[in-house]
Amino acid sequence: MGKRKLALAFSQSDHQTHSPEDMAVTNEHVGESDENVERGNWSSKADYLLSMIGYAVGLGNVWRFPYLAYRNGGGAFLIPYVIMLIFAGIPLFFLECAIGQFASRGPVAVWKAVPILKDPLCNLTLDGGYFEIVNTTWLHVNNGTCPNGSEINVPHQGPSEQYWDKVALDRTSSIDETGEVVWYLALCLLLAWLIVGTALSKGIKSSGKVVYFTATFPYVVLTILLIRGVTLEGADKGIDFYIGRQSDFSKLANAEVWKDAATQIFYSIAVAFGGLTTLSSYNKFHNNCYQDTIIVCVVNCATSVFAGFATFSILGHMAHVQGKPVSEVAQSGFGLAFIAYPDALVQLPVSPLWSILFFFMLITLGLDSQFASVETIMTSLQDEFPALLRTKRYYLTSVICLLLYLFGLVCVTQAGIYWVNLIDHFCAGWGLLITGGLEFIGISWIYGVNRFIKDIEMMIGERNWLFWLWWRLCWIFISPCLLAVILIWSLATFASPTYGSVEYPVWATALGWCMIIFCIMWIPIVAVMKIIRAKGSTLCQRITAACTSAPDWGPYLKQHRGERYNNQDHPEQKISNVQLRDIHEITPNF
Repeated sequence: MGKRKLALAFSQSDHQTHSPEDMAVTNEHVGESDENVERGNWSSKADYLLSMIGYAVGLGNVWRFPYLAYRNGGGAFLIPYVIMLIFAGIPLFFLECAIGQFASRGPVAVWKAVPILKDPLCNLTLDGGYFEIVNTTWLHVNNGTCPNGSEINVPHQGPSEQYWDKVALDRTSSIDETGEVVWYLALCLLLAWLIVGTALSKGIKSSGKVVYFTATFPYVVLTILLIRGVTLEGADKGIDFYIGRQSDFSKLANAEVWKDAATQIFYSIAVAFGGLTTLSSYNKFHNNCYQDTIIVCVVNCATSVFAGFATFSILGHMAHVQGKPVSEVAQSGFGLAFIAYPDALVQLPVSPLWSILFFFMLITLGLDSQFASVETIMTSLQDEFPALLRTKRYYLTSVICLLLYLFGLVCVTQAGIYWVNLIDHFCAGWGLLITGGLEFIGISWIYGVNRFIKDIEMMIGERNWLFWLWWRLCWIFISPCLLAVILIWSLATFASPTYGSVEYPVWATALGWCMIIFCIMWIPIVAVMKIIRAKGSTLCQRITAACTSAPDWGPYLKQHRGERYNNQDHPEQKISNVQLRDIHEITPNF
């Protein structure tokens, strides 16, 4: 009986307890041609690249970048934008993709490489959630003229803004007035989660096919809108205002321009959310993750520039029709997507068609990103509890989507837009900057940049020293310093959140600080706990032990471990062997 209990105890381990053959049979999300028969692999390289592009290219590319470009000098803004992409964006993107592919584990389990950071970064990944960074600006005041010729200011809302506030949102006057759940928004939110749950029901095998539409459709719509836009009267003024002759290179001397470029790059390519590591963990071991990094980052940033042409060509026509400067109709965030752009579309022939295409494009942009965000949570849980959850993906998907739907109901109340703005203002920025910085420190300084480079060469082959010199400089010094500067600058220039002209009460601002503190406080807390529990007689020995890679760290499959990781423990093999031996021993007792 004791032996039977021993076998059962091993079967409840946090690691794999089934043989690859058994897992291939029981896991519906694993294909016959998959290299990793326990976790599964992408069906094709196209599935992976489209999923990565769909995840990285989001709402911010359409409603954030064009506004930043015209505000920060037009074409001149591309200079700091590209520089920040090279020095901050691509290095972290490559790091996350490489470590996920190397270990074939999600954004929590990969930190077996540096155990002292495993649980804290897990908290930031899951609690940080997914939010696009926006900078909402509003035009609340228009000028009216009295019969006697004197000028007065009259608060005024256009039709689109009135519909957005009074119908679509049914917005209350402040966050203090929660109001009721807006039933049609709750139903739309439910529909969105049903789509996400259905697409993820079979993991990357199903979501990898959905993205063939959701990742490519936005480009079709943007192309159509651009072609239609440039044929409109006044389009040249909009494009010229966006990135043409009005480019102001003197703004490059303004530190705010460089900060905007860095933050836009950091959020645009979706680093530090955990999604890149998750999606890359399903690659085959020898996939060229360096090449994928360059492709996805270039496509993502080119999409931002391309979307700007489509946006400002139509806004230029709108400004021409209304007899206003382009600067007075250009907005960012919700103001662009739901007020300014609809105002422009309604002035076009066959306006319902353009409106349907535009808003359906926004839906597909959001769905792509949400697919990867939810998959990140699911992969993290399945990696931690494979025996319990890996064969129950359908139920896990349903529970996660239901819980996230319930959590999101506060955002579809009459005060929901205030909550969205509050969470966006506090949680989506500093938490990601800290996470990204810790990734650089954990891999480059603690794990060892030379060791990490050798890991990458096991996957993509050896490269010369000049190739790695650049990545060493970025991972060790340049990129972490840039993130630190952005973080300090953001804190130094902090302003209390507002929604248009509505200011948040003190309790809401305090709650925002509590949210971000709650997300990041686990980093030092859990690190201290790990040091206390580590083996060693001195503090230095305990810190060293807490920073040493776990015994089972390395490539997931034995055939990829090579000489460097050949002596490392493999949990699946060790536990399977013990379990089989005990089962044979207890068989005569039945």
